[in-house]
Amino acid sequence: MSLFTPATLRFLDDLRENNNKAWFEENKLRYEADVREPARAFIRAMVPTLEALCPSFVADDRKVGGSLMRVFRDTRFSKDKTPYKTNIGVQFRHEDGADVHAPGIYLHIDSESCFLGVGSWMPEPEPLLAVRQTIVADPERAAAVIASAKGGGWTESALADAALKRVPKGFDPDHPQAELLKRKSHLLVSPLTRAEVVADDLVDQVGERLGAAIPYLRWLTEAVGARF
Repeated sequence: MSLFTPATLRFLDDLRENNNKAWFEENKLRYEADVREPARAFIRAMVPTLEALCPSFVADDRKVGGSLMRVFRDTRFSKDKTPYKTNIGVQFRHEDGADVHAPGIYLHIDSESCFLGVGSWMPEPEPLLAVRQTIVADPERAAAVIASAKGGGWTESALADAALKRVPKGFDPDHPQAELLKRKSHLLVSPLTRAEVVADDLVDQVGERLGAAIPYLRWLTEAVGARF
């Protein structure tokens, strides 16, 4: 049985064209039936997979404050004042991670792109320093876990392109992993088609892809001193 359906994708398409409060309120029942509840069902269905592969990462199906990211945009500091996110974001956070900067697993579904992600986006200075120190301590392992994930179909996210122009102060500019040391984020992604998102075997697909990224996720989690 599929969790997300073509109706899920139609709602996201329609919301992109009608991103305003009046339309959303008129279509709130559609949001709940076609987006929120399928997302919560997906989160519940992922529990056995996470327990088997990475038990410190949490699947929380609460309507608010759990793995399903809120639909409301934070517009306070943005020129874009549209009120709603036009994507579904599901994040399986580490049990010790209080925010999105901790290593995590992420499913993104929208009208233009769908993907699975693993890693850490714009971590705070302390965990980022810890990752850099881990790279220096064992550059071969850093290269190996990334290569292993790439062999399983993962690629480095464009979000990780935001990097320093130079190797950070205190690190060897000629280090063999100098480009990795410049990174402000450490992220890998595995693209999904819209057809795969609404397929009956989505949970199995996600589990299989995660399996290929587990060495990378373990490396990143242990680098910041968290239990894998």
